[in-house]
Amino acid sequence: MLFRSVSATPVFDENGEIFRVVTSVRDISELNMLKQKVEQLEGLNKHFEFQMNEMKIRLSENLVLKNQEMEKIVYQAMKIAEVDSTVLISGESGVGKEVIGNIIQRNSIRSKGPFVKLNCAALPENLLESELFGYEPGAFTGARKEGKLGLFEVAHEGTLLLDEIGDIPLHLQVKLLRVLQQREIIRVGGTRLIPIDVRIIAITNRILDEMVAKGEFREDLYYRLNVVPIHVPALRERREDIPLLVRHFLDKFNQRYNLKKTISPGAIELLMAYSWPGNIRQLENMIERLVVTSNTEGIDVQNLPPYFLSTSPEESGNGHQPVSVNSIIPLKQAVEILERQLLEKTFAVTSSCYKAAQLLEVDASTISRKANRYSIKYKRND
Repeated sequence: MLFRSVSATPVFDENGEIFRVVTSVRDISELNMLKQKVEQLEGLNKHFEFQMNEMKIRLSENLVLKNQEMEKIVYQAMKIAEVDSTVLISGESGVGKEVIGNIIQRNSIRSKGPFVKLNCAALPENLLESELFGYEPGAFTGARKEGKLGLFEVAHEGTLLLDEIGDIPLHLQVKLLRVLQQREIIRVGGTRLIPIDVRIIAITNRILDEMVAKGEFREDLYYRLNVVPIHVPALRERREDIPLLVRHFLDKFNQRYNLKKTISPGAIELLMAYSWPGNIRQLENMIERLVVTSNTEGIDVQNLPPYFLSTSPEESGNGHQPVSVNSIIPLKQAVEILERQLLEKTFAVTSSCYKAAQLLEVDASTISRKANRYSIKYKRND
């Protein structure tokens, strides 16, 4: 299909009247094609730039994950960072909610501004108010003579991360709601309105909508905070991340204590079967404990606390069977999934291709070929 550009230029006579029109016709098909190619290349450039930023974030935040839901959350956090909306991050204690908050702040337009964090559950009620909103000189006994800036003022033109937002008392929830609605505060003991420009990232391990139903949390504040919700799943809901996290923490504590401890596949299986109520924080503490207390180079099943040995089939999701079938899928796909999982668990124990081949009782060339196929990293020089 041809595209033409037509332009007409009038020519006037001595009396100022048009006596002819000069028409110019140009074929712009090629120009349109070039324009489309430029737009396509710009789109690809943005896509690759976004992927590069995602890789940088994983490296800078030490993100260790394989679970698809967690990958979506990281992607969502990066997209949210491009706007200035209030974010509510929920999830159990120890799942990594603050890490997601850090990703949002570091990739936002406010990344060069102040980044202030406050654990709302760590302060008593009377101190929490003055910490957030500040106070005027002589506002109460023991107050500084010059007064004090609140964290909202300290975080001006930056980001304020409020951890454990569900623990804020009701009377302070009213003041926080005013900040979100009016973008202004009043210091304790003051009357002057102080405008503030702050992005709020709220974090909670409590179920706020249930608290709203019980009258423990203001409904209007909940909706003001819940503009962009992110829920970080528990570790038991992403068990495929456990071998990667075990290897990560094992390397971390081996390096810290100048040790060379390893962990057996059997021990990893039991770690994967456990429910982890304390999530990643509990897993990290457990690996450190095993590294510093085990008397041998290899951490095995007998080194684990007794409650790991009594993990029930309900907790593990597949009993004590090495392989379980939960749904019918093509056999080829099932074999590939099993191969990938076995390789990932094995390389969580050892980074050596040769040792992995010994554990799986196959040739090292088979391990190398399949690891490359599934893009699994391993030590090439044994």
